[in-house]
Amino acid sequence: MFEWEKLGLILDIKNIKGKPDWFSEFAQAPNTIIFDNFVRIYFCCRPPPDKHGNFVSYGNYIDVSRNDPFQVIAVAQEPILQLGGLGTFDEFGTYPISAIKVDDVVYAYYGGWTRCESVPFNVSIGLSKSIDGGETFVKVGAGPILGPSLNEPFVVTSPKVRKYGETYYLTYTAGMKWFIHESRPEIVYKLRMAYSADGINWTRLGRNIIPDKLGFDEAQACGDILFRNGSYHMFFCYREATDFRFNKHRTYRIGYAKSEDLLNWTRDDSKAGIDISAEGWDSEMVAYPHVVEINNTVYMLYLGNEVGRYGFGVARLRGELL
Repeated sequence: MFEWEKLGLILDIKNIKGKPDWFSEFAQAPNTIIFDNFVRIYFCCRPPPDKHGNFVSYGNYIDVSRNDPFQVIAVAQEPILQLGGLGTFDEFGTYPISAIKVDDVVYAYYGGWTRCESVPFNVSIGLSKSIDGGETFVKVGAGPILGPSLNEPFVVTSPKVRKYGETYYLTYTAGMKWFIHESRPEIVYKLRMAYSADGINWTRLGRNIIPDKLGFDEAQACGDILFRNGSYHMFFCYREATDFRFNKHRTYRIGYAKSEDLLNWTRDDSKAGIDISAEGWDSEMVAYPHVVEINNTVYMLYLGNEVGRYGFGVARLRGELL
């Protein structure tokens, strides 16, 4: 049996002084790359909205000590990736980001946002690469590597990439349907999986990989995988379809599933080992988990209330993933 010991906020938005204008608020969807002496934590942030109230999202990072995740030693000076040009799939946002280091190159998979008329957005997954250690990235191409398709007609987003052996595995979220609730478009999305030999050309499984707990309208996202003790362990987040933004009984929670082959998963949220706190920055939701082993200790980075408006925190694994 295991549980997560919450250690607190790593990045506290309210107490950051002198932030650049493009980093006005939010620190969403943390993801790490481990270097010899530090850990780079990527996340996504927003500048103030434009005159029409519309937001964009940029990729950002901080570097923290390998020995102390609360010791920040460097911060990004510019967004790691520029927004797309007119009419491209990522014209209005980069969110979320999942990075992986392969030899001397860092690849970042990201959700690229565009705006729509009948619904607020559409999202596809893009690929970029860095040759300066993950400080800045250039896009591999102007289009997405994974987007809406015949059997996945709506948003395709929330990439989480891992490489096991010679194969890349990508968990992602695919939209199942849009619907109108209280005059507002809402979306239902599920966790799916694709695999690749080169990280560019992907074969989709074409099915949901995690069974529903809250019924068909449950929304699922951010399936992050850790291999430990001969099995694959996935932590993800899920929520109700409506009234989920501020109602703590319907907001995001973190779930857990286990697999022996990366393709077939057994869900058991009773083993997730983490829930909302009684008070504070994560008292309404816990969401967008990222699990990583650093110096023989397993950590989870995650978002709290309002999906990262106040920053992201860290928890330490107590017990063992079996």
